[in-house]
Amino acid sequence: MKFARTAALAASVSLFASVAAAETFNIQTSFNAGDFSTQYLTENWLPKIQEMTDGRIEIVLTPNGSVVPARETPDAVAAGVLDGDFTSVNYFAGLEPAYAIMGDLISGYDTPQQMIGFCKDGGGEAMMQKAADSVTGGEVQVVACGPYSREALPARTPIRTFEDLSGKKIRSPEGLAAAVFQAAGASPVSIPFSEVYGALEKGIVDAADASAYVNNDATGLHDVAPYPLYPGIHSMPSMQFTINKAKWDALSAADQQALREWWYEAMFAMAAEVAAKDEELAARDSAGDKIEVINWAQEDRDQLREVARQQWEAYAEKSALAQEALDANIDYMTSIGLFKN
Repeated sequence: MKFARTAALAASVSLFASVAAAETFNIQTSFNAGDFSTQYLTENWLPKIQEMTDGRIEIVLTPNGSVVPARETPDAVAAGVLDGDFTSVNYFAGLEPAYAIMGDLISGYDTPQQMIGFCKDGGGEAMMQKAADSVTGGEVQVVACGPYSREALPARTPIRTFEDLSGKKIRSPEGLAAAVFQAAGASPVSIPFSEVYGALEKGIVDAADASAYVNNDATGLHDVAPYPLYPGIHSMPSMQFTINKAKWDALSAADQQALREWWYEAMFAMAAEVAAKDEELAARDSAGDKIEVINWAQEDRDQLREVARQQWEAYAEKSALAQEALDANIDYMTSIGLFKN
């Protein structure tokens, strides 16, 4: 009986030690509260990091701007104001041009999985780390990177081929995306995301760089732009997952590996989930008579990619690191057949 009590006490102490050792990482995201992405990760993937680390690590995700503006997260992570971030790196293009190349190589990759592969196995992580080091002095650890969705392009009028882009007014963010659309013959228009619906409804623009098909459907864009291009031809924003370097170094090698594996598993799963929802909605709309879902032929996609490549190369001249980032992307894209040697 005494042995049983001793064993029970030892088990309790061990359990208490395990719980006491658990560390919570507060991670700010560039997702908005209520987004599909936030809900999906919170419900399906936050519990799994606790399982993968035997309860030693807990992650809390907070929405865009909850602590600092998204563009300031690198400094906040470096200073320890945030434990880490889960942010679209396009926000940081003003800090280092390489982030524009790494954040969204417009018309580059065909699927999120290809670009995640670049980050995970093709040198993307190392490039993202160099960019982080250049703006934070080595105080931020890049754990992983990659996108989870490919944006569709809702349009008021049919854009069935590359040539149909000519003369079209397309809502686009400033920078690399706008340069690519302009080089393809379109007229990019810079308007806030919140005004996209009204701009399409009033005919201020013919099409809009907006979001994934599922999100465009949810916000009613197809009611005013019933000719969506899907799968999209342009944008695939990449995220980064970072941890404050001191906190990262304090973790065991096993927990560091678990964090990296957890993030990539979550992103591959979320990419598949978003793609499935997109395909389901696109199939539903194609079967009706109110929306025409347009899927470009591969030769049109290849033509836009070649036009885009000229703009990538022009943008890469902005810094040595941007050129290195572009070279790394093109090497990987060539290795998987998106470009010929």
